[in-house]
Amino acid sequence: MNPEFIDQWFPIEQQRNYISMLVGRVGLTRRRAECFVRLWTYLLLKQQQEFGARLRQPLTDLQVPEGFVACTHREAAELFYADKDRGSDRAAGMMIDKLLALGLIDKQFDGNTVCIQIRSLPNLSCSRPEAPVQLKVDTFNPRTDAVPVASFLARNYNWLNNSTTAVSHKIAKLLRYWANQYSTGMRVLRRTDNYHPVGFYLLYPTSTESEKNFFLPPSKSLHLSSASDIDPLEMASLGNLDCTSVFVRSWMIDTPYKDRHNVCYFLKDVQKTLQKMQADFPNLCDIYTMSIHPTYEELAMAVGFQKIGGDPKSSLYWVYTSLDQFVTLDIEQAISSLYFASPAAAV
Repeated sequence: MNPEFIDQWFPIEQQRNYISMLVGRVGLTRRRAECFVRLWTYLLLKQQQEFGARLRQPLTDLQVPEGFVACTHREAAELFYADKDRGSDRAAGMMIDKLLALGLIDKQFDGNTVCIQIRSLPNLSCSRPEAPVQLKVDTFNPRTDAVPVASFLARNYNWLNNSTTAVSHKIAKLLRYWANQYSTGMRVLRRTDNYHPVGFYLLYPTSTESEKNFFLPPSKSLHLSSASDIDPLEMASLGNLDCTSVFVRSWMIDTPYKDRHNVCYFLKDVQKTLQKMQADFPNLCDIYTMSIHPTYEELAMAVGFQKIGGDPKSSLYWVYTSLDQFVTLDIEQAISSLYFASPAAAV
């Protein structure tokens, strides 16, 4: 499939219909929506051609391709900059990363080939924007929250594990297990209309014996995305005076709800929860987390985390901040320079 033929297969007017609906519903800029629609069209046509299917030209609507489809940055550049001065392969790669950050696609790279999957699609049957959704921070309920939280957390680990089904099942079991051990550090960002969780964090008090892992390659401490049943990081027992470290085992807001207000709201709750945890673990003073997904790297740095150790076998690295500094941080000021897409109605 030649990218130059996209407009013949899916006419400009049809593309504009999709673009106008996308811009209104997911906070995309028009330029990014244009690129997304062209990429979606191309992946669909390329896959159908590989399957030997006969499509009637022109297409009247777009179907979601099945799974991942190979697409080089060169192909993407031809798609995105067909009617403009030729854009670079690097610029096309950056656009793909922006679409990834907005939750519209998944990307895999095996060292040789980039494969892309259309992932999070809004309901395009109506172009009228939805009413704003009210959210609240709430305690994690292991009976009702474990499965939906595991579902959106698994997307974070798709960078490391190609099978999100197995990861989701493992995460759900572990969330319930950890909640039974110590639930104070487990919180959700919840819709007030249907009570669905759309954000989650887990502050994990770490045993003294496991602290050495924060100074080893982070890939050795992966558990949620690994096949092993042995957790390399043990939780400290309640009231342990030797516990000085808390591991931010997860902090995530599902893409459609990840705007400045919700991020600030959720981070301020982390500050309050850490202060509560100090009553259970009086000597807590260090906060560690692992940089897994690129969309959260900038946020971590903005709120005071600093890189302390990388991994020769992956792009993962440990980051650290002081608990005393974090709980007194002016969150609104700290993230004031960061860009967040507008919400559709969310380590």
